[in-house]
Amino acid sequence: MRDERRTYGGTTLAVLHVEGRADSWDDSHGDAVRHRAEELLAECGAVMVRGLGVAGADEFHRTVTRFGDSLIDSYRGGNTPRTTVSDGVFTSTEYPARYDITLHNEMSYAHRWPSRLFFCCLVVPETGGATPVCDGAALLAALPPEVRERFESGVVYRQHLHGGFGLGKSWQDTFETTDRAVVEDFLTSSEAEFEWTTEGGLRVRQHRPGVRVNPRTGRDTWFNQADQWHPSNLRGTEGETLLSLIDDVDDLPHWVTYGDGTPLSEEDLAHVRKAERDHRLVEPWQAGDILIVDNMSVLHGREAFTGPRRVVVSMT
Repeated sequence: MRDERRTYGGTTLAVLHVEGRADSWDDSHGDAVRHRAEELLAECGAVMVRGLGVAGADEFHRTVTRFGDSLIDSYRGGNTPRTTVSDGVFTSTEYPARYDITLHNEMSYAHRWPSRLFFCCLVVPETGGATPVCDGAALLAALPPEVRERFESGVVYRQHLHGGFGLGKSWQDTFETTDRAVVEDFLTSSEAEFEWTTEGGLRVRQHRPGVRVNPRTGRDTWFNQADQWHPSNLRGTEGETLLSLIDDVDDLPHWVTYGDGTPLSEEDLAHVRKAERDHRLVEPWQAGDILIVDNMSVLHGREAFTGPRRVVVSMT
């Protein structure tokens, strides 16, 4: 067992090389691998475990349970499309291969979010398809003080979820139920504001911090998805096309404002996206790799790709 570091800007990824499948480890070796992975995660915030040779979702499930707490078995309230593969194992976000998925902290718009993410590459694409990472503290430090101050006031995530036909996800798919009472209980416990529409849809409003204190480091870190929820995140003319289909921004599947309700400025978003680029580290996948990400410390994304690609994810 050995480890090395990859660094770009203010982001460092540890690569932990191990030998043999986890199913073949005895308790002593399994404990040693987990202990070293924990040390590296505390140091860097993201660890690529390489050499496991994981070949399927069931083997991934058995392997990942050696590294973390109980797996989250539901993606209820999640904004992106994904499919449950098995208990506690999901597909990574199902988004067209020709597009990147921008850097983000998983479910930072929610009242509760995963503490750790475990990605596993089962099929390596022909080109692209890596899962880039970016240190949240480095991103925050790269922003001009006035931009940081505006995001420190918080961000408001707004969703318009249709009732079965429309743009984006339905509320039934988002909350994994057709029972309105279950949805209302979930949103109330999440401290979200909501209202049902006369067309059978649902509007949700969640005011969350844009910057949080990272318990791993004790320092402030960027922790939001403001740029990803903004229409300008869409490629080419797609944002303009989407806006042309609606009468009001409240009818967008999702959008976001500063904490005081004012729209995000293009200038601030440009600063955020430049900081992401300046600290975005890319490590190409190898078959069977497992990438462990401390969600509050490190943002993740996905490169566009060609050819078949299969990456699954578990969360704790």
